[in-house]
Amino acid sequence: MKCFYCKYSIEPDYKDVENLEKFLTPRKKIVSREKSGICAKHQRALSKHVKHARYLALIPYTSYQGAK
Repeated sequence: MKCFYCKYSIEPDYKDVENLEKFLTPRKKIVSREKSGICAKHQRALSKHVKHARYLALIPYTSYQGAK
């Protein structure tokens, strides 16, 4: 299986929220390389861009679990 970013010859970008969310769990944690199938180069870039998108409030840090 080829890396998603290598396959489409694109780079991770913090503004591309739809693609970043493909590599997050329902609780908004970053998925590991073994589960996502991304190469090491793009996994490093992905985590950097996810963290930047979180900082800019494009992606939440955690999922909403409901208030009591």
